[in-house]
Amino acid sequence: MDNPDYVIVGGGINGLVAASVLGKNGQKVLVVDRNNRVGGCLRTEEITAPGFLHDVMATTLVLFLTSPAYGAIGKDLEARGFAVAHSHLPTGVLRPDGSHVLFSRDRKRNIATFDACAPGDGATFAKEMDRMGADAPFLFSLLSGRLWSRSMAMTIAREAWKRGPRALLAWFGEALKPSRNYLEATYASEAVHALWAPWGLHCGLNPESAYSAQMIKVIAFAVELAGCPIAVGGVNSLIGAFERLIGDQGGQIRSGADVEKVLLDAGGRAIGVKLSSGETIMAGKGVICSVTPSQLYSRLLRESAQPPEIAAALRRYRHGKGDMQIHYALDAPPHWNGGEELGKVALLHVTPGLDGVSRAANEAERGLLPAEPTICVGQPTALDPSRAPDGKAILWLQLPETPRFLKGDAAEQIATPADGQWTPVVREAYADRVEALFSRHIKDFKNLVIARKTYSPADLESMNVNLVGGDPYGGYCGLDQFFVWRPFASSINHRTYVPGLYHIGASTHPGPGLGGGSGFLLASALK
Repeated sequence: MDNPDYVIVGGGINGLVAASVLGKNGQKVLVVDRNNRVGGCLRTEEITAPGFLHDVMATTLVLFLTSPAYGAIGKDLEARGFAVAHSHLPTGVLRPDGSHVLFSRDRKRNIATFDACAPGDGATFAKEMDRMGADAPFLFSLLSGRLWSRSMAMTIAREAWKRGPRALLAWFGEALKPSRNYLEATYASEAVHALWAPWGLHCGLNPESAYSAQMIKVIAFAVELAGCPIAVGGVNSLIGAFERLIGDQGGQIRSGADVEKVLLDAGGRAIGVKLSSGETIMAGKGVICSVTPSQLYSRLLRESAQPPEIAAALRRYRHGKGDMQIHYALDAPPHWNGGEELGKVALLHVTPGLDGVSRAANEAERGLLPAEPTICVGQPTALDPSRAPDGKAILWLQLPETPRFLKGDAAEQIATPADGQWTPVVREAYADRVEALFSRHIKDFKNLVIARKTYSPADLESMNVNLVGGDPYGGYCGLDQFFVWRPFASSINHRTYVPGLYHIGASTHPGPGLGGGSGFLLASALK
């Protein structure tokens, strides 16, 4: 492409959203990605056996379907082949004794379910969701808006006028609660605690983390509203729709194009990029990088004189826990001992409960393989049978509390290397532990398995350089590295110290997930 307005480095969800929105606004955009495909953590492959289509990393699209980005370009994507499949049972929890709680998209059923766990918990849940609905306009403007802007200042001022300054401060104080405190003080049933406790992990937060309560309330609200949908045919269908949309708008995508550095003019303004092949690509208006801070500042800007506060912030920037994926090709859909409905749940967490999640997360934080990890079991073929040959099935497992570097095994059964690195032997031994924990709830599971494919945190990083140590969230999501402090305390929206250079991706506000939030916010602000 000759003289694009913007060059976007990185073709993950945020880069693709930014390119689509910019193109819709009449901008000429070129997306370059170092891998042989775009999509970032969105990729569908036959990794176990022919005909079995697995979303290798990310799969659930609830954040995308409920995002401002989808509101802007969703119809365009649907017109180019993107569609989703739903289950009326988006989530649930299964405990070691076989007891379980299933959560539906039906409010009346959820109230009855919670009341069966403990009288009064149903009414409490309804009240909490009604409060969330009332707060949604303000809350979602904070979670997905431009924090440093006149419009955000006006939003907060209006809320202070409506509630009163003291009440607004009390609201913020409530929003900072850890999920453990919230769940134990709000619901009488430990089964309800067990249902929601694992969801904080999907935000990179432990039950004792600040603001984790607010995030599980947001998730409960979103999941009841929109479920846990997946892309029909795999997330590659979403990527294909993005590619067609960007092309139809006059944009271009180049894969296998590794950017070596951002080019600056004599005045220090970003004017393009240089590829590792030696090719240079000039940008008329700016360069947008969807990468981690280390990739941006230590690699792409390594020849630039960086302000001392940036260098210091980069040294302090830290990544969270790793992630692990296990995929199964099955000869038939799993027959859960607890009943037929368990086989219809989109995302089922297998865990002892709140204390079990807390314990496993703490072990992973300390570099230990959790003795009893929280297991997220996705059942894509229950929603979309096209993911496997007729009569067959797949399972998608995620372990959101996995150590990036190994210091030992909490169960003292698996020997870990002295250098702390993941090896195939450790990976498969740990996968065996996971399989033993969840498969006891499935009739004759071993005889169902056609093939298993496992990815350790190190494997995930080898596929995507932004997954540092297998961290899928672009950096630790604790309060000091989130909201106005993401990625750095000095960060202002998606600007950098280099004029014409912008930073998006999971490492920037509004953080990780498949909402495409940072790409949408920046693209909407650029002219």
